[in-house]
Amino acid sequence: MWSPKLRSILPRISFLKSDQTGVYTGLKTLLCPGLIASLAIAVVVAILQQSGSLQPLELRIFDLLVRLQPEKKRDPRLLVVTITEADLKNQGWPFSDQALAEILARLQQYKPVVIGIDVYRDLPQPPGMDKLAAQLQAENIIAITNLGVSPIPPPPNIPPERIGFNDVPVDPDGVIRRQLLFASTEEETLFSFSLQLALFYLQARGIQPENYSSNPNYMQLGDQVFVPLKTWSGGYAQIDDQGYQLLLNYRSPQIAKTISIGEILAGNLNPSLVQDKIVLIGATAPSLKDSFFTPYSAAALNEAMMPGVFVHAQMTSHLISVALNDFGINQSLKFWQSPQLFWFLPRWLEAIWILGWALIAGRITWRIRHPIKQAITLSSGLLILFGIGYGLFVFKGWFPLISPALAFVLTSISIIAYKQVYYLSHDPLTGLPNRGSFLNYIEKEINLKTRQKIFCGILFLNIDRFKVINDSLGHQAGDQLLIDLVQRLRTCVRNRDIIARLSADEFAILIEHLRQPQNAIWVAERIQQALVTPFYLQGQEVFRTISIGIALNDATNTSAEALLRNANTAMYQARSQGTGSYQIFEHKMSVDGKQHLQLETDLRRALERQEFVLHYQPLVSLKTGKLIGLEALIRWQHPQKDLLFPDEFMSIAKETGLIIPMGQWVIREACHQLKRLQDQFGNNLELIMGVNLSSRQFSQPDLVEQIQEIILESGIDPQNLRLEISESVVMKEVDETIALLQQLKALNVRLSIDDFGTGFSSLSSLNRFPVDTLKIDRSFISQMEADGEGENLVVVQTIITLAHVLKLAVIAEGVETLKQVEQLRSLGCEFAQGFYFLRPVPADLAIAFIESDPRW
Repeated sequence: MWSPKLRSILPRISFLKSDQTGVYTGLKTLLCPGLIASLAIAVVVAILQQSGSLQPLELRIFDLLVRLQPEKKRDPRLLVVTITEADLKNQGWPFSDQALAEILARLQQYKPVVIGIDVYRDLPQPPGMDKLAAQLQAENIIAITNLGVSPIPPPPNIPPERIGFNDVPVDPDGVIRRQLLFASTEEETLFSFSLQLALFYLQARGIQPENYSSNPNYMQLGDQVFVPLKTWSGGYAQIDDQGYQLLLNYRSPQIAKTISIGEILAGNLNPSLVQDKIVLIGATAPSLKDSFFTPYSAAALNEAMMPGVFVHAQMTSHLISVALNDFGINQSLKFWQSPQLFWFLPRWLEAIWILGWALIAGRITWRIRHPIKQAITLSSGLLILFGIGYGLFVFKGWFPLISPALAFVLTSISIIAYKQVYYLSHDPLTGLPNRGSFLNYIEKEINLKTRQKIFCGILFLNIDRFKVINDSLGHQAGDQLLIDLVQRLRTCVRNRDIIARLSADEFAILIEHLRQPQNAIWVAERIQQALVTPFYLQGQEVFRTISIGIALNDATNTSAEALLRNANTAMYQARSQGTGSYQIFEHKMSVDGKQHLQLETDLRRALERQEFVLHYQPLVSLKTGKLIGLEALIRWQHPQKDLLFPDEFMSIAKETGLIIPMGQWVIREACHQLKRLQDQFGNNLELIMGVNLSSRQFSQPDLVEQIQEIILESGIDPQNLRLEISESVVMKEVDETIALLQQLKALNVRLSIDDFGTGFSSLSSLNRFPVDTLKIDRSFISQMEADGEGENLVVVQTIITLAHVLKLAVIAEGVETLKQVEQLRSLGCEFAQGFYFLRPVPADLAIAFIESDPRW
């Protein structure tokens, strides 16, 4: 992808810095599957939108947005004269010409601007035909006609300029959202009923309809150009856009003040309701079935449908408000509250609108890994989308919302599904291949090597002391270290080489097409060099080293699993040499590793098969020369390898945790043996049994309970049991150690600090430990005789003096010569043990040795 030189400077470029997924934002993100999924989903959704599949949902959202708009006051320029059920009962239906003429006469006396009769009157209804004909001749009367499948002509003798058609475009779901202004035929242009009313009102104010200068096919009223609706406008995809249609901007469910026919005929008409107003006369009685579904219908509790006269009032109010840029109310309006026509995105911008939300979803879902955070972020994204849609709707911009929301959701789902599959073979944190995927890469490279006679190399990497980072700085800092480390590793290898994460702190690198084995070593050295500079975690400089094992696919027929295992074996060999080193795999390592594994298996079975035995070494009083105790030492009676000493299996026991059950068995067996000795020798011999406690045992939370149970079980006198803890163990967590030693001391057992002088004891803490003896490490005792009056003798003398000051007894271990015994006696050492007295022996020989009553 990039050259190593370019890759080394990428992290310094701001817009290419890595994000939490460990990949470069900017260029690399553009190539990620999130982009592919976003593009594919956007295309699919765009096709669905153009096919009209999403139109019903888009129209539902339009209705919701209409209902969410703040309701405006009733239009004071309009008055609706309603024909109610009570009027039908009193006047009958259809009204007589005489009744309608009287209603018109009473309205006209208060000088309305125009009266629209939203009632079909093509046939005379005697009596009163002449009176009605005379009223209809008034110049401010607009009559209605129907041009539909069953045309209904207007009242006779009314000129065409005072006739408007009643045809209303209804959407496929039966809701009125559009208004048809006029329709042209070869012979004439016919205006709608609401447009005729609006034009009459506007002409009285000096506004005439004109052709828009930039596009003669568009109508202009005042300063407003009325752009006709297209089949794809807003959320529409497939509608009949014949004629000159507009998207209706509903003012409010209650469009104008109303008065019934009965109230007018009863003389209850306030002149101010009529003067200079647009008056519409129409039926509101449900029995006449002149009602329609509107965007308000879904939320209506009682009357779900709006009478046709109110629909015409909505259309008329919309037209005059836009043309006059005034809602007709004495109230200052913000610029976004001014009357406007709906506007829409061009078709190509709608595609970008949909694609943009798909890309946003892809970006969010690709970056965020946690399911709860994904759900919260995606829900927030949808809320933001609908919030933007609502904000645009306030400004009369109707954008598709279902299609971008669908693209948003489908893209998110597709990427989440992809990531689930992807992370079956890749690490979620770093995006690197995992172990299974890495083995497949190795297998392919091995097969290629077989055909082309080339090498491949595996580098197995382990971060030294990575747990310290998690324990001290937290797992978030540990994750950041891994991400930063991966970036450094990328700068050390070629683009074709594969980096994988195998476990929490283990990585592997497949070096492909390796011409020379030496090249793998160079890569290891580059990696070590890349770690010279510190990592910056939570404002701190942190240095880390890596142990590297190298395995090459040489002439032997090695499988992918075996090659990776060899690299792992070499890595452990490198760790044994110290942190920050590398080691090339050699076949003898495999042999050693197999032996190590077999020994571990045998060790586990040894517990079950009771193959462990105890040997005992005497403890001698240097004052009396008598035997006063024994130390229990574990041995393994291996069925094939005879007797094994602790240095041959104890490290494995510590690694596997078997040291804990082994230690429990040693204490229990030693106590039972002590009980047998006490029963055998009675009061003639007071023996002390010494038992070592490992660091793993000492950290057991129920250690005190275990030892108390063993003491009770064996029936020994606890004062004859001495527990020995090494100096390095007691100096860890001093306060906690003192508390635990005090609990053990409460059992009346003796306590001893073992291997004293090899650790880092604090003299200020030493006097706080409730111990009885100090045991000088054998390394000091073995050198006393050799250096005469040298430093080792001085060290031993210092330890003995210190112990006596603290009122502690001293045991010297590893005594092998008479000279050492004499030196220790001269220094005032109380007790000694070592080969000079007796090597560790089985229980029967130890008993025979005790019976011989030896003296020194």
